[in-house]
Order: sequence, then structure tokens, then C-alpha cells
Amino acid sequence: MRHTLSIVVADQPGELSRIVGLFSARGFNIETLSVGQTNDPQWSRVTVVTRGDDRTIEQIVKQCSRLARVREVLDVTMQPHIEREMALIDVEATPGAIRQEVLSLVAVFRAKVVDISQTGMIIEASGNKEKVEAFIDLLRPMGIRDITRTGCIAIGRLSTADGLRPSKEEEEYKAANV
Repeated sequence: MRHTLSIVVADQPGELSRIVGLFSARGFNIETLSVGQTNDPQWSRVTVVTRGDDRTIEQIVKQCSRLARVREVLDVTMQPHIEREMALIDVEATPGAIRQEVLSLVAVFRAKVVDISQTGMIIEASGNKEKVEAFIDLLRPMGIRDITRTGCIAIGRLSTADGLRPSKEEEEYKAANV
């Protein structure tokens, strides 16, 4: 099963290496890895997506928690949370029907054209993994020249963090946008 781990670690040289080393030493594969500073510049959040059964993931969480300078480790997979990924896609799109088709897909997927030339476009797409992959699959027949993806980032939902039950409007919004 796919698991998303959120690890808050001291923002110091070598900390990411120690976390990745823990995965490597135990033979665990990392599907995606994303790191960014938190609101407090002394700490960074590492988001790791990996696969494994619940027992294996529990072991990884415990071992990561024991690392010095790790403040928090959460498996957010079963908690209400928001996951996003971004992709920059360089696609062939000469003026004419193909370019219009690409622009139509950009509108449907709420993506953005971030660069354009006579022969192509660079498009920014974000959403959950499935949305980004569906967008890429629809662009493939037009000629993708290059793709760069960020990997997954995740954060807990506010309604559960506050201990509140989401309103009907929030539930409908979530269903439409996740």
C-alpha cells in the first residue's frame, strides 16, 4: 500500500541524508521525496511517499522518530489530508489545431501556460497524483518533449486539526477538488 510520511526535521546540513540513509539501509524504496522549510526556518518538512504494509511503515515511522533532530513523524495516509504535486510539461504545440487542443486541456485541468514559443508551450499543472498523470496522458499524443515533477507534498485538513466536523459546503468542495 502507498503511504505518505510527513517528517519535521532540523534544517541543518546532513539531516535529509540521515533520513534517506535509514530507508536505504533497510531496503525501503522512496517513490517521491520533497523537502521545504516550515513556518519556523529552523525546521524543514520532508514528505516521503513509499510503499509497504502497515507493519513495515510503522517500523519506518518509529525508526525515523528515534533519529536525533527529528521533531515529528506522521503517516498521514489514513488521516484526512491534502496531497498535491506539480509538473512542468514541455509540449509541442505549433500554432493551429494542436495548440488549441492543448489550450483546451489546460482550461479543463485548471493548468497554466508559463512559457510559449512558435513550436511549443511549457505548462504548469498541479493537483493530486492521479490528476497530474491524467493530464500528462492526454498531452502525450501531442508530443511531450520534457517533464519535471515535484513529488508529493501533504498537509492535514483544517477541519480535523481543529476537531471540527466539516460543513456540508466544505465536504462538497473537497469532493469536487480532491
